[in-house]
Amino acid sequence: MTDVAGSDESLFPIAVLIDELRHEDVQLRLNSIKKLSTIALALGAERTRTELMSFLTETIYDEDEVLLALAEQLGQFTPLVGGPEFVHCLLKPLESLATVEETVVRDKAVESLRLLAPEHSTADLEQYFFQMVKRLSQGDWFTSRTSACGLISVCYQRVNNSIKMELRSLFRNLCSDDTPMVRRAAAAKFGEFVKVVEIDHVKNELIPLFNNLAGDEQDSVRLLAVEACVVIASLFRHEDIERYLMPSIKHAIDDKSWRVRYVVADKFVELQQAVGPEITKNELVGAFGSLLKDSEAEVRAAAAGKIKDFCHNLPAESREQTIMTHVLPYVKDLVNDSNQHVKSALASVIMGLSPVVGKENTIEHLLPLFLTQLKDECPDVRLNIISNLDCVNEVIGVKTLSQSLLPAIVELAEDSKWRVRLAIIEYMPLLAGQLGVEFFDEKLNNLYANWLLDHVYAIREAATNNLKKLVEKFGHEWAQNTIIPKVLNMARDQNYLIRMTCLFCINVLAQSCGPELTQKVMLPTVLGLASDPVANVRFNVAKTLQKICPVVGSGALQNQVKPCLEKLNQDSDADVKFFSIEALESEKVIQAM
Repeated sequence: MTDVAGSDESLFPIAVLIDELRHEDVQLRLNSIKKLSTIALALGAERTRTELMSFLTETIYDEDEVLLALAEQLGQFTPLVGGPEFVHCLLKPLESLATVEETVVRDKAVESLRLLAPEHSTADLEQYFFQMVKRLSQGDWFTSRTSACGLISVCYQRVNNSIKMELRSLFRNLCSDDTPMVRRAAAAKFGEFVKVVEIDHVKNELIPLFNNLAGDEQDSVRLLAVEACVVIASLFRHEDIERYLMPSIKHAIDDKSWRVRYVVADKFVELQQAVGPEITKNELVGAFGSLLKDSEAEVRAAAAGKIKDFCHNLPAESREQTIMTHVLPYVKDLVNDSNQHVKSALASVIMGLSPVVGKENTIEHLLPLFLTQLKDECPDVRLNIISNLDCVNEVIGVKTLSQSLLPAIVELAEDSKWRVRLAIIEYMPLLAGQLGVEFFDEKLNNLYANWLLDHVYAIREAATNNLKKLVEKFGHEWAQNTIIPKVLNMARDQNYLIRMTCLFCINVLAQSCGPELTQKVMLPTVLGLASDPVANVRFNVAKTLQKICPVVGSGALQNQVKPCLEKLNQDSDADVKFFSIEALESEKVIQAM
């Protein structure tokens, strides 16, 4: 009886799994799949191989969510089936999953199979894995054939020559498949396959396939061939690139589909590095110009974003001349492009040309372009220019930079449209970091002080919030000598809105300046404003005291802050009383006291 009872007990886990997998509730089935490893441990390696795997293979007709979880789990199952010796047991359920209609499930099954391939012995790889790949490659449905494309390269290097030849034949058939989805999958894995195939076979067998894919009737196939081209070029010598690849590259650059041209532009620097300096000089410089003046904005934007890297990778001996002759004319046109994404992409890299073309060319040719972009109506363009001023600063020096660009910045900072002023304020900490403390104090300090007094609240608020960043860049001593006196002076302004801004600034500065400056320099001003005739100022005093109390010492809290809040608690204005009570009862104040 004991043996029978023990046997029944050992069958219980698989019985629970089967019940849950057949349950109507998808969530229960999903939870069951996620517990597979626990079930497998309970069953042991042998019963997992013989019972669990066959059961899973037979029940692969479920919701995509459940199948996805199953495909992911099986990729980590090697120890649970008895180790690498028995890893081939996992292929059958994963092969079934690799043929389902839902793409994410197939992709996850292929991902798991790719993880399991290195764990096979050479004999098992040839006997089981290769046979599975062969069945998938020759499947009736396109779904199995697309999955096969991602599995050929992972087993190719470890099999014998006759199987290698067969794998190349299978890949050849996939590349010329009638279904575009299969050709697309083959094109996506082409570069990966080229890396593992012997170079002679690449030239004799795979290059014709590549040229077919590069000229495919579907643009979704042709654009994937461009990515493969980069990999192939990195493996070939100069003369082989000229012979085998350049015709396809030229065709892709002039492709009728903008999506293909976009991928060429996006991969252009990688292509440039792969083909080497000689072909770049003779072939790619002119092609790059074509992409920069492309009729589609997306292509121009992608190419514009590569200008800096492309120019840096040009042969050193002819770099400056090539840029000035073949690149700069297109850059000048792009500065005034009708599409803001193109201008923004250009602005993010154009400053990087300065170190390459030198001081004289930067001053003569690039500075006017920087000025144009600095005044552009698109905020991203202005931001990208200001963000990269350090590149130009290193080349032409801060003096020349300030003489040329600062007037434009000041003009924008005083613009009649408050949104333009706001944009410049948001760039100010960045600009301050680029130009340094001395330059800021000399040229921009007064400008910043005026923003704190601006008649538009959004401007005062932005200037206040940026004080913290400035103090972090320039230090406490700079804050004490330069900015805090101006802030404290605002407490005597006739306009109550400015006096409130003074309190807002102290809220921000106290966090950055620390206890000593806050207690000795700023706290007296806050306490003085507690007697302000305007109730809005008084209740903001209560809010400020609540915020700065963690920074102020316990002595000052007891002797100065608490009496002030108690006085405000007796105020005739209901809002002042409310915020003073809130401050007195706040956790921060109680803890500090």
